[in-house]
Amino acid sequence: MSKVLPPAIFIMGPTASGKTDLAIALRKHLPVDLISVDSAQVYRQLDIGSAKPDATTLTDHPHRLIDIRDPAEAYSVAEFLKDATEQMAEITAAGRIPLLVGGSMLYFKILLEGLSDLPEANQGVRDQIQQRADEFGWPSLYDELNQIDPQTAAKIHPNHSQRIQRALEVYQLTGMSMSHLQAAASNNGVLDYYSVVQFSLTFDDRALLHRRIEQRFEQMMSSGLLAEVVGLHEREDLNTDLPSMRAAGYQQIWQHLDGQCTLEEAVERSIVASRQLAKRQITWLRNWPNAHEIQVDDGQTYISLENSCKQCLKILSQHSILRS
Repeated sequence: MSKVLPPAIFIMGPTASGKTDLAIALRKHLPVDLISVDSAQVYRQLDIGSAKPDATTLTDHPHRLIDIRDPAEAYSVAEFLKDATEQMAEITAAGRIPLLVGGSMLYFKILLEGLSDLPEANQGVRDQIQQRADEFGWPSLYDELNQIDPQTAAKIHPNHSQRIQRALEVYQLTGMSMSHLQAAASNNGVLDYYSVVQFSLTFDDRALLHRRIEQRFEQMMSSGLLAEVVGLHEREDLNTDLPSMRAAGYQQIWQHLDGQCTLEEAVERSIVASRQLAKRQITWLRNWPNAHEIQVDDGQTYISLENSCKQCLKILSQHSILRS
């Protein structure tokens, strides 16, 4: 007989699609503990702009893997995989169900598939790559990567310096392309250990999502996002090269504080960056295997949270996660 695996739930979707609200709604019906899958919410002090649940919500509905890093520190996908699987095991051991919710699609992918045996970061090699980038520019290094590893280059935006640097670093350290190493990925994802039910929040009307993104960012500004970024900007150990400060909203307002644009321009750029993020997330999810699509709108207006919750509960009952 095949082994019965413990359950886990994933809730994925674009920014501002209502993932957190749905997770909390499900928590009222199921014995779940929440794990955040968000590359910005791991950082302390990135509260408003990362759409982190407020203190009251976190008290009533705790989320693991929130506020676990200082914004001056990096946080890798390998660290997330280790942290998330440890939290899932702890929740399962307590007789409850891990519910992972967020929009960092790479994190979800790594959870499902595991990581390839990539070398650890080498600061000396990274410094050499950075020196070449300073001299020739990142577009030149992107072209170099495209010659070495076109498969990896096709997945990276030409302006994403951190990922270009990592791919070149792997090649220099191993003599093999990142895509080659990832093709031989070790089997350390969660699918061998959990029966995972995945939900993908989808929109019929993209304009509706765009309006929600704009309204949410305006609310962030009203709630004190500018002051939050000012506090970060005053820290001498932070800059826009750090992953934490490249998050949508933070980077653009930081540029305003550096005198590169007006506040109005920073707000508009932040909204555009958030829409671009949503587009990338939707692209990830368009061909995501084994995800149950939960429609968030009817083409004109939003479907109620209660309705979305009922959709999920119906699917979960078919997977024996709901117990009579």
